[in-house]
Order: sequence, then structure tokens, then C-alpha cells
Amino acid sequence: MKRLSLDLEPVPPFRLDLTVWALRRRPDNIVDRWDGETYRRVLVAADGRTFEVAVTQTGPPDAPRLRVEVRSERASQGLARQAVQAVERSLGVRARLDDFYRLAERDAELGPVARRFRGFKPPRLHSPFEALANAIVCQQFTLTMGVRLLNGLAEAYGPAFEGADGVFHAFPRPRDLAGADVGDLRRMKLSAQKARSLAGLARSIVRGDFRPEEIERLDDRDAVERLRGLEGVGRWTAEYALLRGFGRTHVFPADDVGARNNLRRWLGLAGTLSYAAVHEALEPWRGHGGLVYFHLLLNSLAEKAVIAA
Repeated sequence: MKRLSLDLEPVPPFRLDLTVWALRRRPDNIVDRWDGETYRRVLVAADGRTFEVAVTQTGPPDAPRLRVEVRSERASQGLARQAVQAVERSLGVRARLDDFYRLAERDAELGPVARRFRGFKPPRLHSPFEALANAIVCQQFTLTMGVRLLNGLAEAYGPAFEGADGVFHAFPRPRDLAGADVGDLRRMKLSAQKARSLAGLARSIVRGDFRPEEIERLDDRDAVERLRGLEGVGRWTAEYALLRGFGRTHVFPADDVGARNNLRRWLGLAGTLSYAAVHEALEPWRGHGGLVYFHLLLNSLAEKAVIAA
């Protein structure tokens, strides 16, 4: 096994631990792994070979440095470039939150939670397909159950990487799921609708009927409309993908039950919030809805003692 190491300097402030937790969401996520110090993930190179990326923070939040180690049977500079691109995308290394922090400084409600999780950067799932697949699988499930089902998908269909500490899997690519049998997916506890939607999405990308990169050119309304044209994709799935897959950090997926509850508790609101009520409550932080979403997710994880703020 060959290893290649390099350093990155994220835009400060940066905390790897908080960013990784916003990405992985639950402790039993086996695709985005975290041992308290190092973030690891298996990726698939352009030529189809698997490799593992390991990321450790070596500098403090205000002068951050990341050590990135690439492990592969055939490490190369080209592979290192792919690893850096993946890390920068997934961990928000280049994201600047200056406007958000300036807003939080003078805001009695946002200020405390922004200070508590200072250094967090908005993560993105590895690809728009992965974001849409995550959303489809997690529909009408608890997040814990959804993450466990996604683990099963990775183990069954994701390309494998065998390292010194075991065998781990990348998240399936569209080509890995395009030929998946609906019956096999159903035996993994997916509903018939979810199984058809997941396999259909993979096939549509492989055939070129749906090109995720086209979404980048659309405004939010048109992007949601285009995504909702895919089988099994509703408003929540579309907005979730815009935030977690396309990096639109102003988007708060207002149909997300967990996010609604986090928002309601944070603001001390009574009753159940409607879609419209969520956006009304977020009006003071217009343009930063997705960042509020992530901070409240971290706040929820801290309340459950999953993370230390």
C-alpha cells in the first residue's frame, strides 16, 4: 500500500470535528468515518480504482492546517489532486462565512450558537447523486434508520477498498446502482417506491437523461422544479439536495421534520411549524438558512452528547 501526504490551509476559522459531524450526522455512519481525530473516506478515482483519504487537523481553528493522506495501491500526483478536490468540496475548506459571522455578532439569538460552533464549515456530500440518494433513502425514516440503510447500500454496491485496518466501501456511484434489482433493494428494507426511484435515478444519470451539473445553472425555484421531475423526488428531497449536494447554503429544507423541531426549540416557539412558518421564522437570517440548519443540527448533536462544542 502506497501513501502520499500533503497539507491544506483552510480558510479560517476551521474545525474539522464540527464539520465532519455536520457531514456524517450519526455515529454509525460507515461511509464518512471519524475516530475523534481523523476523518476517513473511500473514494473512486477517475480510472475506477479505489483509494482512501485520511484527514487530520494539525493547526488551531484560527490558523488551521490539514494533513491529507492518500492511500492506494498506486498513489500518484493525479490521485492526490482528486483527493484534494474531494476534501475541499466535502469539508468546505474554501468556504468563507464572514457575512454570517458579522450577522451573528449583533444577533442575540444567532450569536450564541454561532460562537459555540465557530470554525464549522458547511459540508457537501461527495456528489449530487449521493445527496439525492441520501434524501430518497431517508424519506419518512428517522435519520438513524436512514443512515443505517445507506450503510447497507454502500456495503452491497459501493466499490471496496482493502486497507490495513479492514475493508471499507465508497458510496455507490450511479453506474453501481443503475443495474440494481428492485427486489434486492427491497430486501434491504427499502420500499418499492424508494427502490424504483433510486435505481431509476442512477439509470437516468448513466444514460445522460439527467445531468446534475445542469442544476448549477438554475435558480432555486427552477432547480427544485427540475429535481421534482425525477421519480420519487418531492420538495423536501429537492431542497435537501440543493443544500447538501449543491452547496446552496441559503437553503433551509423547510419540510425536514427534524430541522423544524430544532428550529422550534431554538426559538422557543409553540406548536408545529408549517413550511411557510419556517420561512417566516428564518426571515431575520435571510440568505443564511442552510447555515442556520447546520448549526441547529450541531446543537442537537451536542444536546445528545454526541459531540462536544
